[in-house]
Amino acid sequence: MTLSVSLPVSPTELLSQVRECIQNKQYSSRTEQAYLQWVRRFVHFHGGRLPQELAKPEMQAFLTHLAVEGKASPATQNVALSALLFLYREVLGLDLPWLDEISRAEKPLQLPVVLTVAETVRLLALVDGTPGLILRLLYGTGMRLMEGCRLRVADLDFDRGEVLVRDRLGGKDRITLLPNALVQPLRDQLAIANGIYNQDLAEGFGQVSLPTAVARKHPTAAKEWEWQYVFPAGARTVDARTGAVRRHHIDEQQVQRAMRRAVPLSDVGKQATPHTLRHSFAIHLLESGYEIRTVQSLLGHKDLTTTQIYTLLLNQDGKGVVSPLDRLM
Repeated sequence: MTLSVSLPVSPTELLSQVRECIQNKQYSSRTEQAYLQWVRRFVHFHGGRLPQELAKPEMQAFLTHLAVEGKASPATQNVALSALLFLYREVLGLDLPWLDEISRAEKPLQLPVVLTVAETVRLLALVDGTPGLILRLLYGTGMRLMEGCRLRVADLDFDRGEVLVRDRLGGKDRITLLPNALVQPLRDQLAIANGIYNQDLAEGFGQVSLPTAVARKHPTAAKEWEWQYVFPAGARTVDARTGAVRRHHIDEQQVQRAMRRAVPLSDVGKQATPHTLRHSFAIHLLESGYEIRTVQSLLGHKDLTTTQIYTLLLNQDGKGVVSPLDRLM
């Protein structure tokens, strides 16, 4: 097998290659940290031996150790596996046949937490400002938290009533609806963002990070208004990878903290998070009679079975079964 990359000769060189490959693909800093951690643990588990010296038994032994000794959840095991598959295929260029034989841990079926319409109203009424607008956006569009925080000016189409949701991992972007109730609040937010943008330009800044394809084709777009974040951060920061001074998007922890404060005050009695609003979006659409394929498209699920879990929360797919006890009473 002819390799297009040089194999590392030490764990330090290996980690450097992993970091460089991740950054070249413009994966998020979180993914970089997670993958580096799992590669480091994999090498340490096998006494410092390099991955090219290991095979299927060693990888299975490591994943088994995580499950049995580390009591890692299936989700954690799968992240570790994703990191190792990335290591072998993308970093080392070793697309070995046995890699496809490593199975992912099965996740137990867990029904998502959802809010009723009344609970959603009470909760959202308790959060104002930018976090409140983002939470309303998540419920009104079905977006994930980070999708809302990373929203760009160009992603909002007020004329068509649509929001473009970008897939940062290179998959398929999707279109979801733009609620009429959020049109004016979002226009107001854009006015705020535009003021920050113009101030940054006046001070010699104004750059934002770009999606991979855009950065490659239009490197000057980093200073264009349409690529600015709808919800900019309160201060400029230095990009740890490039050293460039940029305006990032709002820290998602601001939204999470606002949600945590509101949940007990709303008296919903559930462990709700911002992602709960995405689940609630889906279940409320199904309860309103929308087709499951429509909901699948709006959520961006590749597999219909992922969306079908919401039907388990419905009463016989909305047919309204009446308990025999209620008939007696």
